[in-house]
Amino acid sequence: MFDHVKFGVSDYPASKAFYLKTLESLGVTVVTEWPPNGVELSQPNGKVSLCLYQTEEKPAHLHIAFAAGTRAQVDAFYRAAMAAGAKDNGAPGRRPRYHANYYAAFVIDPDGHNIEAVCHEPDA
Repeated sequence: MFDHVKFGVSDYPASKAFYLKTLESLGVTVVTEWPPNGVELSQPNGKVSLCLYQTEEKPAHLHIAFAAGTRAQVDAFYRAAMAAGAKDNGAPGRRPRYHANYYAAFVIDPDGHNIEAVCHEPDA
C-alpha cells in the first residue's frame, strides 16, 4: 500500500543491523545508503522500501507491517527479530479478530516501534 516509509532512529548502526537481520527472512536487503547515516531497504525488485536515518528527534512510535508470502516467513521473521534483540509483542499466530487468515507476529524494535510481519493466506 505504501511506496516507502522513512523514519529516524536513535542508533543508526544498531537499527540498520536489527532490520537487516530481522527482515532477511523476507528477502530484504540494502538498496542504497546515504552516508554517513541513512539506508534504504527493500526486497529484490521491490516496489516498496523502508528508509532509516540517524536523528536525535523523538517522534511518536510507529507501527509497520511487512507483507509475508507464507506463514513460515512470519515465523522466520519473529525468530530473526528475537535473535537480533527485539522485544516480543505477539508471537506468531492467527489473529482472527482481524480476519480468518490473518497470521502475524509482532516485535518491538530498538526504538520502541511496533514491527509486524503478516501473511493473509490460508494455512497450506
